[in-house]
Amino acid sequence: MTDPTAPVLRQDHDGVTTLTLNRPGSFNALSEEMLEALQAELARLADDGGVRCVVIAAEGRAFCAGHDLKQMRANPDKAYYQTLFARCGAVMQAIVELPVPVIARVQGLATAAGCQLVASCDLAVAARSARFAVSGINAGLFCSTPAVALSRNVARKRAMELLFTGEFIDAETARDWGLVNRIADDAALDTAVAELTTSICAKSAVAVRTGKAMFQRQLQMPLDEAYAFAGEVMACNMMAEDAGEGIDAFIEKRAPQWRDR
Repeated sequence: MTDPTAPVLRQDHDGVTTLTLNRPGSFNALSEEMLEALQAELARLADDGGVRCVVIAAEGRAFCAGHDLKQMRANPDKAYYQTLFARCGAVMQAIVELPVPVIARVQGLATAAGCQLVASCDLAVAARSARFAVSGINAGLFCSTPAVALSRNVARKRAMELLFTGEFIDAETARDWGLVNRIADDAALDTAVAELTTSICAKSAVAVRTGKAMFQRQLQMPLDEAYAFAGEVMACNMMAEDAGEGIDAFIEKRAPQWRDR
């Protein structure tokens, strides 16, 4: 049985795993314990062939208020901070490297490392009342690690504006800038997330896993290398049983019957 007081809760249903940040009294600040729990869950998910999609959600009024500043101030040591930020970076990279799509379900505030968490996910669905900021600059700390994920989601000048002002943007602006994909009324947030996970889970698992790995890797390549790599991946994907079934289904005007569910 899951410990209801654990910093991260896990729920599995029909191929969708939901990881819920569970420190509502601290606005789900990323404590050492929460980062450790997230890292452990993501490691387990990486080896779980039955998972088709992952949702990162949060209890309470906020998605995530960033790092636990009280915990950080209680440990004023450079080595401590290096270890903390390295672990946080490892968690964010584990999300990117997870074989299946990861969706952020965002309500309330997503600030600093919480905004980094949203940016690190493949997709994001936000409540209309959600607000986003990288607000470290207001406390004399440039959000350097959040900048890595943020700069890979929004245009450079948009990222700079957020990082240098620490100002909040609303959900509509976050969608316009590319930080989130969809917005839903607060009461319909779960429905909007479910629509997205249902759409993804209806696709070939082979194609989705192939696609995520390819997309992330080609981003780091020059254009010619990216096309050569993508062509090779696509040729291999064409040899998969699901690709043959999908094309046959299209030609025959019927629904495909995926072999790998």
